[in-house]
Amino acid sequence: MNKITAAITGVQGYLPDTIVTNQDLAKIVDTTDEWILSRTGISERRLLKEGASSDMAVEAIKGLLEKKGLSPLDIDLVIVATVTPDYPFPSTANVVCDKVGMTNAWGFDLKAACSGFIYALQTGAKFIESGTHQKVLVVGVDKMSSIIDYEDRTTCVIFGDGAGVVLLEPNEEGYGVIDAILRSDGSGRKYLIQPAGGSANPPTIQTVEERQHFVKQEGKTVFKFAVTNMAEVSAEIMEKNNLTSDTVDWLVPHQANLRIIDATAERMGLPKEKVMINIQRYGNTTAGTLPLCLWDWEKQLKKGDNIILSAFGGGFTWGAIYLKWAYNS
Repeated sequence: MNKITAAITGVQGYLPDTIVTNQDLAKIVDTTDEWILSRTGISERRLLKEGASSDMAVEAIKGLLEKKGLSPLDIDLVIVATVTPDYPFPSTANVVCDKVGMTNAWGFDLKAACSGFIYALQTGAKFIESGTHQKVLVVGVDKMSSIIDYEDRTTCVIFGDGAGVVLLEPNEEGYGVIDAILRSDGSGRKYLIQPAGGSANPPTIQTVEERQHFVKQEGKTVFKFAVTNMAEVSAEIMEKNNLTSDTVDWLVPHQANLRIIDATAERMGLPKEKVMINIQRYGNTTAGTLPLCLWDWEKQLKKGDNIILSAFGGGFTWGAIYLKWAYNS
């Protein structure tokens, strides 16, 4: 019997209808389209006006099940990567399973900020590899607008709302998740954090008045760490698996900042044609960026393509996954 690997056999995304352009933000905070575009590469992002993270996840999952001809009852496990859960508890995965009717599945949330999807993908892969699960959904979703201060130009220009989901199934032909390098450094939490709302700093009138329930970021420090670590871990996984710039077909980078993406591709020796970039249209959807890239590029992916997924997020968290694409669209 050949080794079981966890292959992505389907992908789907969901984006809210409301588009917020740089010009729209310039009416709210002291900024310009040129300032945002030159520093981030973002032109517009999506905003979910009504609803929660679970609602975006549900739409993505329903689309995937329809595309694959699956019943909600076919799903064994749902892992939701998010930092904007519907509630502190129950988990958003529980809510999603109920809304979709996945009554045979169990699920949980995973919180690793912008690295959430690769953490969740590696976790889901292990359930497949163990032989105990046949169909696992890995969701990356965030309603960042719910924790963004639209009076803070250092953060409000960056983030958007969105969701993506992949289906993992067993594979014995060598396709799927081949290797992963995941890292974390909790000392970086002070540079990118939502200070209030947890047990360390529970909600009070004071925390609300001081706007401590919004994302706070020390941009220059985060940028420096992200450029270094995301680029290095991507190069490391290539070297570990004897991959070269010629044999890597695609880089799927977290969409946080165009300069970080460019630095990572340069470190890997990859031309722009091999790099998935949609940050200009969606901004940083946190856990949603990687599956949304796969969704956008799905029709261009070929069975056997060597793909590197790479991310860096608050915490700090970062890592890279090497997978071989399992199907032709």
